[in-house]
Amino acid sequence: MASWRTDKRTAAQRGYGSKWRTARAEFLRVNPLCVYCQRDGRVTAATVVDHIKEHRGDQTLFWDRANWASLCAHCHNTIKAQEEGRARRKRGVGPDGWPL
Repeated sequence: MASWRTDKRTAAQRGYGSKWRTARAEFLRVNPLCVYCQRDGRVTAATVVDHIKEHRGDQTLFWDRANWASLCAHCHNTIKAQEEGRARRKRGVGPDGWPL
């Protein structure tokens, strides 16, 4: 499967349709604060439900709420993105998401 960066399917086709939006909204109601900001002693409203471990299309992992974390957009787009980039480089994964 292609990386999300090169995946030409719509968000709904990738699993982020109405069922996801409903589950996401409920998760943010129950977990309203960014876990990264909390870890650093800040209180910031979360706006993103992140998959802690990349699901890569695995629907069991996609829907596993233990694999979800509430993040603010800033932490999701910077800290989490940097962590995932380092992890890919460390394990030898190319920019398309496949092992080298």
